[in-house]
Amino acid sequence: MSNIRDVAKEAGVSVATVSRALSDPHKVSQARLDKVHAAIERVGYRPNMLARSFRSAKSHTIVVLVPNITNPFSAQIVRAIEERAQQKGYAVLLGNTHGLPEREKAYVQRVETRMADGVIQLHPDNPSSPLAIGEDIPYVKVSDCEASSGPRVRIDNRGAARSVVEYLISLGHRRIGVISGPSTNPHTKDRLAGFYEALAVAGIEHDHALLAEGDYTAWSGLNSAKQFCHMTPLPTAVFCMNDEMAIGAIQTFKAQGLKVPEDISVTGFDDISYARYCDPSLTTVTQPADEMGRLAMDILLRLLDGQELVQQENVLPAEFVIRKSTTVPANKP
Repeated sequence: MSNIRDVAKEAGVSVATVSRALSDPHKVSQARLDKVHAAIERVGYRPNMLARSFRSAKSHTIVVLVPNITNPFSAQIVRAIEERAQQKGYAVLLGNTHGLPEREKAYVQRVETRMADGVIQLHPDNPSSPLAIGEDIPYVKVSDCEASSGPRVRIDNRGAARSVVEYLISLGHRRIGVISGPSTNPHTKDRLAGFYEALAVAGIEHDHALLAEGDYTAWSGLNSAKQFCHMTPLPTAVFCMNDEMAIGAIQTFKAQGLKVPEDISVTGFDDISYARYCDPSLTTVTQPADEMGRLAMDILLRLLDGQELVQQENVLPAEFVIRKSTTVPANKP
Protein backbone atom coordinates (compact mmCIF):
# COMPACT_ATOMS: atom_id res chain seq x y z
CA MET A 1 0.00 0.00 0.00
CA SER A 2 1.17 3.51 -0.80
CA ASN A 3 1.89 6.01 1.94
CA ILE A 4 2.31 9.75 2.40
CA ARG A 5 6.00 9.59 1.38
CA ASP A 6 5.02 8.06 -1.96
CA VAL A 7 2.59 10.92 -2.51
CA ALA A 8 5.24 13.52 -1.66
CA LYS A 9 7.74 11.96 -4.05
CA GLU A 10 5.19 11.72 -6.86
CA ALA A 11 4.03 15.33 -6.37
CA GLY A 12 7.54 16.70 -6.00
CA VAL A 13 6.79 18.32 -2.65
CA SER A 14 7.75 17.68 0.97
CA VAL A 15 5.98 15.24 3.27
CA ALA A 16 5.01 18.25 5.42
CA THR A 17 3.28 19.86 2.43
CA VAL A 18 1.27 16.70 1.78
CA SER A 19 0.33 16.56 5.46
CA ARG A 20 -0.84 20.19 5.41
CA ALA A 21 -2.77 19.59 2.18
CA LEU A 22 -4.69 16.83 3.94
CA SER A 23 -5.14 18.41 7.37
CA ASP A 24 -5.27 22.17 6.66
CA PRO A 25 -5.73 22.56 2.88
CA HIS A 26 -6.53 26.27 3.14
CA LYS A 27 -2.90 26.82 4.23
CA VAL A 28 -1.58 25.36 0.96
CA SER A 29 -1.56 27.13 -2.41
CA GLN A 30 -4.05 25.92 -5.01
CA ALA A 31 -1.20 24.89 -7.34
CA ARG A 32 0.35 22.61 -4.70
CA LEU A 33 -3.05 21.25 -3.69
CA ASP A 34 -3.64 20.24 -7.29
CA LYS A 35 -0.26 18.51 -7.43
CA VAL A 36 -0.93 16.61 -4.20
CA HIS A 37 -4.42 15.49 -5.21
CA ALA A 38 -3.18 14.37 -8.62
CA ALA A 39 -0.35 12.40 -6.97
CA ILE A 40 -2.80 10.79 -4.52
CA GLU A 41 -4.85 9.51 -7.44
CA ARG A 42 -1.80 8.23 -9.34
CA VAL A 43 -0.29 6.29 -6.43
CA GLY A 44 -3.66 5.18 -5.05
CA TYR A 45 -3.09 6.62 -1.58
CA ARG A 46 -6.08 6.51 0.78
CA PRO A 47 -5.55 8.53 3.97
CA ASN A 48 -6.93 7.29 7.26
CA MET A 49 -9.55 9.98 7.78
CA LEU A 50 -10.44 8.87 11.30
CA ALA A 51 -6.82 9.06 12.43
CA ARG A 52 -6.49 12.42 10.71
CA SER A 53 -9.49 13.79 12.64
CA PHE A 54 -8.08 12.61 15.96
CA ARG A 55 -4.69 14.19 15.26
CA SER A 56 -6.03 17.54 14.09
CA ALA A 57 -9.10 17.71 16.39
CA LYS A 58 -11.04 18.60 13.23
CA SER A 59 -13.70 16.65 11.37
CA HIS A 60 -13.09 18.54 8.10
CA THR A 61 -16.87 18.66 7.74
CA ILE A 62 -19.08 21.73 7.79
CA VAL A 63 -22.84 22.00 8.24
CA VAL A 64 -25.00 23.99 5.81
CA LEU A 65 -28.46 24.83 7.15
CA VAL A 66 -31.08 25.27 4.40
CA PRO A 67 -34.75 26.05 5.13
CA ASN A 68 -35.91 24.45 1.86
CA ILE A 69 -33.49 22.57 -0.39
CA THR A 70 -36.07 22.43 -3.21
CA ASN A 71 -35.71 26.20 -3.62
CA PRO A 72 -33.54 26.66 -6.77
CA PHE A 73 -31.80 29.75 -5.42
CA SER A 74 -30.78 27.99 -2.19
CA ALA A 75 -29.63 24.97 -4.17
CA GLN A 76 -27.35 27.18 -6.27
CA ILE A 77 -25.71 28.65 -3.16
CA VAL A 78 -25.25 25.17 -1.67
CA ARG A 79 -23.62 23.95 -4.88
CA ALA A 80 -21.09 26.80 -4.75
CA ILE A 81 -20.36 26.14 -1.06
CA GLU A 82 -19.83 22.45 -1.75
CA GLU A 83 -17.48 23.09 -4.67
CA ARG A 84 -15.33 25.44 -2.60
CA ALA A 85 -15.37 23.04 0.36
CA GLN A 86 -14.21 20.17 -1.87
CA GLN A 87 -11.34 22.30 -3.17
CA LYS A 88 -10.22 22.92 0.41
CA GLY A 89 -10.58 19.32 1.60
CA TYR A 90 -13.88 19.68 3.46
CA ALA A 91 -17.10 17.68 3.23
CA VAL A 92 -20.55 19.28 3.49
CA LEU A 93 -23.34 18.01 5.71
CA LEU A 94 -26.62 19.40 4.43
CA GLY A 95 -29.34 20.18 6.96
CA ASN A 96 -32.75 20.66 5.31
CA THR A 97 -34.39 22.31 8.33
CA HIS A 98 -37.74 23.55 6.93
CA GLY A 99 -37.01 26.64 9.04
CA LEU A 100 -37.67 24.71 12.28
CA PRO A 101 -35.48 25.85 15.21
CA GLU A 102 -35.35 22.37 16.74
CA ARG A 103 -33.90 20.93 13.52
CA GLU A 104 -31.39 23.76 13.27
CA LYS A 105 -30.25 23.20 16.84
CA ALA A 106 -29.83 19.46 16.25
CA TYR A 107 -27.41 20.18 13.40
CA VAL A 108 -25.56 22.84 15.40
CA GLN A 109 -25.00 20.23 18.12
CA ARG A 110 -22.87 18.30 15.63
CA VAL A 111 -20.37 21.16 15.85
CA GLU A 112 -20.60 21.23 19.63
CA THR A 113 -19.81 17.49 19.72
CA ARG A 114 -16.91 17.85 17.22
CA MET A 115 -18.72 15.94 14.46
CA ALA A 116 -18.47 19.10 12.33
CA ASP A 117 -16.27 22.18 12.48
CA GLY A 118 -18.57 25.09 11.57
CA VAL A 119 -21.95 26.22 10.25
CA ILE A 120 -23.17 28.13 7.21
CA GLN A 121 -26.77 29.23 7.63
CA LEU A 122 -29.01 30.15 4.69
CA HIS A 123 -32.08 30.98 6.75
CA PRO A 124 -32.30 34.71 7.59
CA ASP A 125 -32.44 35.71 11.23
CA ASN A 126 -35.94 35.78 12.62
CA PRO A 127 -36.37 37.27 16.11
CA SER A 128 -39.47 35.11 16.70
CA SER A 129 -37.49 31.87 16.21
CA PRO A 130 -33.88 32.51 17.19
CA LEU A 131 -31.17 29.96 16.51
CA ALA A 132 -28.89 29.81 19.52
CA ILE A 133 -25.37 29.49 18.12
CA GLY A 134 -22.73 29.84 20.79
CA GLU A 135 -19.96 32.37 20.38
CA ASP A 136 -17.40 29.56 20.25
CA ILE A 137 -18.99 28.01 17.14
CA PRO A 138 -17.65 29.28 13.81
CA TYR A 139 -20.59 30.27 11.60
CA VAL A 140 -21.46 32.45 8.63
CA LYS A 141 -24.90 33.59 7.46
CA VAL A 142 -25.76 33.85 3.77
CA SER A 143 -28.54 35.80 2.06
CA ASP A 144 -29.28 37.51 5.34
CA CYS A 145 -31.09 40.73 6.22
CA GLU A 146 -30.00 44.28 7.02
CA ALA A 147 -30.68 44.02 10.74
CA SER A 148 -28.64 40.84 11.24
CA SER A 149 -25.39 40.56 13.19
CA GLY A 150 -22.35 38.31 12.98
CA PRO A 151 -20.42 37.27 9.85
CA ARG A 152 -22.76 37.45 6.87
CA VAL A 153 -22.95 37.59 3.09
CA ARG A 154 -25.95 39.30 1.51
CA ILE A 155 -27.24 41.73 -1.08
CA ASP A 156 -29.13 44.97 -0.47
CA ASN A 157 -32.65 43.49 -0.56
CA ARG A 158 -34.31 46.81 0.14
CA GLY A 159 -32.40 48.63 -2.60
CA ALA A 160 -32.91 45.82 -5.12
CA ALA A 161 -36.67 45.77 -4.54
CA ARG A 162 -36.80 49.55 -4.82
CA SER A 163 -35.05 49.42 -8.21
CA VAL A 164 -37.65 46.95 -9.53
CA VAL A 165 -40.57 49.14 -8.52
CA GLU A 166 -38.86 52.30 -9.77
CA TYR A 167 -38.54 50.64 -13.16
CA LEU A 168 -42.23 49.72 -13.21
CA ILE A 169 -43.13 53.29 -12.29
CA SER A 170 -40.87 54.60 -15.07
CA LEU A 171 -42.87 52.51 -17.54
CA GLY A 172 -46.03 54.28 -16.38
CA HIS A 173 -47.42 51.76 -13.88
CA ARG A 174 -49.26 53.28 -10.93
CA ARG A 175 -51.46 50.42 -9.74
CA ILE A 176 -48.81 47.88 -8.72
CA GLY A 177 -49.59 44.68 -6.84
CA VAL A 178 -47.09 42.72 -4.77
CA ILE A 179 -46.88 39.02 -3.90
CA SER A 180 -44.73 38.88 -0.79
CA GLY A 181 -43.18 36.14 1.28
CA PRO A 182 -44.37 35.43 4.85
CA SER A 183 -44.74 38.68 6.78
CA THR A 184 -42.36 37.50 9.53
CA ASN A 185 -39.56 36.70 7.08
CA PRO A 186 -36.76 39.32 7.25
CA HIS A 187 -36.28 39.21 3.46
CA THR A 188 -39.97 40.02 3.04
CA LYS A 189 -39.64 42.99 5.38
CA ASP A 190 -36.60 44.40 3.57
CA ARG A 191 -38.11 43.97 0.10
CA LEU A 192 -41.47 45.36 1.19
CA ALA A 193 -39.69 48.39 2.63
CA GLY A 194 -38.02 48.98 -0.75
CA PHE A 195 -41.38 48.59 -2.50
CA TYR A 196 -43.03 51.21 -0.29
CA GLU A 197 -40.05 53.59 -0.58
CA ALA A 198 -40.29 53.60 -4.39
CA LEU A 199 -44.03 54.30 -4.25
CA ALA A 200 -43.58 57.09 -1.72
CA VAL A 201 -40.92 58.86 -3.77
CA ALA A 202 -43.24 58.74 -6.79
CA GLY A 203 -46.16 60.07 -4.73
CA ILE A 204 -48.20 56.88 -5.18
CA GLU A 205 -50.45 55.78 -2.33
CA HIS A 206 -50.51 52.01 -2.05
CA ASP A 207 -53.83 50.17 -1.95
CA HIS A 208 -53.43 47.46 0.70
CA ALA A 209 -55.79 45.24 -1.27
CA LEU A 210 -52.93 44.92 -3.74
CA LEU A 211 -50.77 43.04 -1.22
CA ALA A 212 -51.00 39.22 -1.34
CA GLU A 213 -48.91 37.07 1.00
CA GLY A 214 -47.22 33.97 -0.39
CA ASP A 215 -44.53 31.68 1.01
CA TYR A 216 -41.83 31.83 -1.70
CA THR A 217 -43.13 28.70 -3.49
CA ALA A 218 -44.51 28.56 -7.04
CA TRP A 219 -47.82 27.23 -5.74
CA SER A 220 -48.28 30.24 -3.44
CA GLY A 221 -47.59 32.58 -6.37
CA LEU A 222 -50.17 30.76 -8.47
CA ASN A 223 -52.73 30.92 -5.65
CA SER A 224 -51.98 34.49 -4.54
CA ALA A 225 -52.34 35.83 -8.08
CA LYS A 226 -56.01 34.82 -8.03
CA GLN A 227 -56.58 37.69 -5.59
CA PHE A 228 -55.81 40.17 -8.36
CA CYS A 229 -57.77 38.55 -11.20
CA HIS A 230 -61.21 39.65 -9.96
CA MET A 231 -60.30 43.24 -9.08
CA THR A 232 -61.74 46.25 -10.83
CA PRO A 233 -59.57 47.80 -12.02
CA LEU A 234 -56.83 45.19 -12.35
CA PRO A 235 -53.30 46.03 -11.24
CA THR A 236 -51.23 46.80 -14.31
CA ALA A 237 -48.11 45.20 -12.80
CA VAL A 238 -47.24 42.76 -10.02
CA PHE A 239 -43.90 42.64 -8.16
CA CYS A 240 -43.24 39.11 -6.88
CA MET A 241 -40.62 38.69 -4.17
CA ASN A 242 -39.04 35.66 -5.82
CA ASP A 243 -39.02 34.02 -9.24
CA GLU A 244 -40.91 30.89 -8.21
CA MET A 245 -43.91 32.95 -7.13
CA ALA A 246 -43.64 35.08 -10.28
CA ILE A 247 -43.71 32.00 -12.52
CA GLY A 248 -46.72 30.66 -10.62
CA ALA A 249 -48.49 34.03 -10.93
CA ILE A 250 -47.92 34.11 -14.69
CA GLN A 251 -49.62 30.72 -14.99
CA THR A 252 -52.68 32.01 -13.13
CA PHE A 253 -52.93 35.16 -15.23
CA LYS A 254 -52.70 33.13 -18.44
CA ALA A 255 -55.36 30.71 -17.21
CA GLN A 256 -57.66 33.70 -16.60
CA GLY A 257 -57.19 34.87 -20.19
CA LEU A 258 -54.79 37.70 -19.37
CA LYS A 259 -51.75 38.37 -21.53
CA VAL A 260 -48.36 38.93 -19.88
CA PRO A 261 -47.09 41.62 -20.23
CA GLU A 262 -49.73 43.26 -22.48
CA ASP A 263 -52.49 43.12 -19.82
CA ILE A 264 -50.31 42.79 -16.73
CA SER A 265 -46.55 43.02 -16.20
CA VAL A 266 -44.82 40.62 -13.78
CA THR A 267 -41.41 40.82 -12.12
CA GLY A 268 -39.52 38.37 -9.94
CA PHE A 269 -36.44 38.23 -7.71
CA ASP A 270 -33.38 35.87 -7.69
CA ASP A 271 -32.93 35.05 -11.41
CA ILE A 272 -33.14 31.28 -11.06
CA SER A 273 -32.34 29.28 -14.19
CA TYR A 274 -36.03 28.93 -15.15
CA ALA A 275 -36.48 32.72 -15.19
CA ARG A 276 -34.96 33.19 -18.63
CA TYR A 277 -36.75 30.21 -20.16
CA CYS A 278 -40.33 30.69 -18.95
CA ASP A 279 -42.87 32.30 -21.28
CA PRO A 280 -42.46 35.22 -21.26
CA SER A 281 -38.91 35.41 -19.94
CA LEU A 282 -38.90 37.04 -16.53
CA THR A 283 -37.76 40.54 -15.58
CA THR A 284 -36.02 39.99 -12.26
CA VAL A 285 -33.15 40.70 -9.86
CA THR A 286 -30.00 38.61 -10.26
CA GLN A 287 -28.47 37.62 -6.94
CA PRO A 288 -24.85 36.44 -7.26
CA ALA A 289 -25.58 33.03 -5.74
CA ASP A 290 -22.30 31.38 -6.78
CA GLU A 291 -20.20 34.23 -5.41
CA MET A 292 -22.24 34.30 -2.20
CA GLY A 293 -21.65 30.59 -1.60
CA ARG A 294 -17.91 30.71 -2.34
CA LEU A 295 -17.39 33.81 -0.20
CA ALA A 296 -19.30 32.29 2.73
CA MET A 297 -17.09 29.19 2.63
CA ASP A 298 -13.92 31.29 2.41
CA ILE A 299 -15.01 33.34 5.44
CA LEU A 300 -15.76 30.16 7.41
CA LEU A 301 -12.33 28.77 6.53
CA ARG A 302 -10.72 31.93 7.90
CA LEU A 303 -12.70 31.52 11.12
CA LEU A 304 -11.66 27.86 11.39
CA ASP A 305 -8.04 28.96 10.96
CA GLY A 306 -8.41 31.36 13.89
CA GLN A 307 -8.15 34.49 11.77
CA GLU A 308 -9.85 37.71 12.82
CA LEU A 309 -12.32 38.99 10.25
CA VAL A 310 -11.67 42.43 8.80
CA GLN A 311 -15.40 42.98 8.27
CA GLN A 312 -18.51 41.22 9.50
CA GLU A 313 -20.87 42.28 6.72
CA ASN A 314 -20.24 41.53 3.05
CA VAL A 315 -22.80 43.14 0.73
CA LEU A 316 -22.50 41.91 -2.85
CA PRO A 317 -24.01 43.77 -5.83
CA ALA A 318 -27.29 42.60 -7.36
CA GLU A 319 -28.22 43.22 -10.98
CA PHE A 320 -31.64 44.17 -12.34
CA VAL A 321 -32.36 42.24 -15.54
CA ILE A 322 -35.08 43.42 -17.93
CA ARG A 323 -36.70 40.68 -20.02
CA LYS A 324 -40.05 40.20 -21.76
CA SER A 325 -42.48 39.95 -18.80
CA THR A 326 -42.76 43.76 -18.42
CA THR A 327 -43.91 46.57 -20.67
CA VAL A 328 -45.80 49.87 -20.52
CA PRO A 329 -49.39 49.61 -19.23
CA ALA A 330 -52.09 49.34 -21.86
CA ASN A 331 -53.89 52.42 -20.52
CA LYS A 332 -50.80 54.64 -20.32
CA PRO A 333 -51.69 58.14 -21.51
